Amino acid sequence: YQRRVRARRNRQDMVSKLRKDKRTEQMLKRRQVVEDSENEVTEKDANSAQQMDPAQIKQIIDNTTDITVIMNAVQNCRKVLSREQSPLIDEVIDSGLLPVLVNFLMCDDNPSLQFEACWALTNIASGTNKQTKAVVECGAVPHFVKLLSSDHVNVCEQAAWALGNVAGDGATYRDFVVNCGIIQPLIKLVNPEVSTSFLRNLSWTMSNLCRNKDPPPTMETIEALLPTICNLLQYSDKNVLSDACWAISYITDGSNDRIQRVIASGIISKLVELLGHSEVLVVTPALRAIGNIVTGNDEQTQAVISQGALKHFDKLLYHKKNNIQKEAAWTMSNITAGTTTQIQSVIDAGLLPFIIDVLGRGDFKTQKEAVWAVTNLTSGGTPEQTMQLVELSALQPLSNMLTVQDTRTVTVALDGIYNILTAANKISEEVCSKVAIVLEEIGGLDLVEKLQEHENERVYAKSAQIIEEFYKGEDGENAELAPEVANGQFLFNAPQNNNGKISF
Repeated sequence: YQRRVRARRNRQDMVSKLRKDKRTEQMLKRRQVVEDSENEVTEKDANSAQQMDPAQIKQIIDNTTDITVIMNAVQNCRKVLSREQSPLIDEVIDSGLLPVLVNFLMCDDNPSLQFEACWALTNIASGTNKQTKAVVECGAVPHFVKLLSSDHVNVCEQAAWALGNVAGDGATYRDFVVNCGIIQPLIKLVNPEVSTSFLRNLSWTMSNLCRNKDPPPTMETIEALLPTICNLLQYSDKNVLSDACWAISYITDGSNDRIQRVIASGIISKLVELLGHSEVLVVTPALRAIGNIVTGNDEQTQAVISQGALKHFDKLLYHKKNNIQKEAAWTMSNITAGTTTQIQSVIDAGLLPFIIDVLGRGDFKTQKEAVWAVTNLTSGGTPEQTMQLVELSALQPLSNMLTVQDTRTVTVALDGIYNILTAANKISEEVCSKVAIVLEEIGGLDLVEKLQEHENERVYAKSAQIIEEFYKGEDGENAELAPEVANGQFLFNAPQNNNGKISF
């Protein structure tokens, strides 16, 4: 299981997982429900606004030139779109109000009207693809971009929010927003004077500009945004940090040249630091970013190791959140798919006991990643490194994975067992016999034998290979090597260490 194969599997699997979880991990679109305190309008007011039909609002606007009446009508439109339950998005679209609202975006002499119209359009764009499309096709996006340079902060912030919703709809509208010129005015808004709420909107919008893979953002877009995203990682607000980390994770979830751009930015040390953050909101995307980076080449993986990332993984593998455990095990699997030096770094960091433990008693998604971590080590490690797994009693949880329903996991576990026996044989026939006996005593051999009847050809072939190469012709145990059991550990008559475990 070379890194290249493992990384490709991860990019596919993790993208699928992200697609399923994206609304819970990081929202693509956001709808503004509660109004600014300065306007003193409560949610109850917003809900009562449903009494005014969007068609009536359109009629009022069409039949007056009184700016006060128009302003009141636009506010009512915005209110019916700000209801927490069942906002009247389709009704507003069907009423023909969108072109009217877009026209109000151009009222530079009335920033309050611009703000209300922008807010209404933001909430429409927070809806379905069809609803977002209606906003785009009415020509709103170029006006949103222009409003990023408004002298009025609330208008700028609302425009950034609207653009984030459009960009979050998918790759097509993301690229459309970029082509309309969002990047330069957007990054200019990030400065020490900007409010926290505004900064959160900016970081979230930037993360959506980095999001989606079909196709991914252009390298030009990434290079333009990356310095500002790195700057956002220096702030203390957990929401800003979270969105900036998600942006990095999207950039690194791709080709090695994109990973290299992130490494060259000098931000790896900060990402590593954030692995120890107290908030799951921050740790989750920071870990995803680090995990993506180690799917790259050996040098890119080493960049993470050299910044001290491994010191965080004992806690991450034992984290209270199962998803973080899974991501941590996934990251470990890509590091153990590296060089023998990188494998030794994992061993020296004392992480093998943690990996083996979650292999034995983690939730199934974590166990699947831990199987890969163990098997990748047996594939690329030295025989001596592989034997450390045996010394730490990895054969039992590895054998237990032969009973799961997931065929690929069974295959990976079989490969791990085969590799362990092969590594033992490279050390000596005696060591190989000892390991083979351990596998038999813990019930692993019986499980391997049963898999010779498995319907999957690869599972059958690998289990048959293990029996053929390491157990053929055995009528019983070698009496001299048969292990005794004491305190749950196997004690061999062959030379031992003081812990009663296999000595090599």
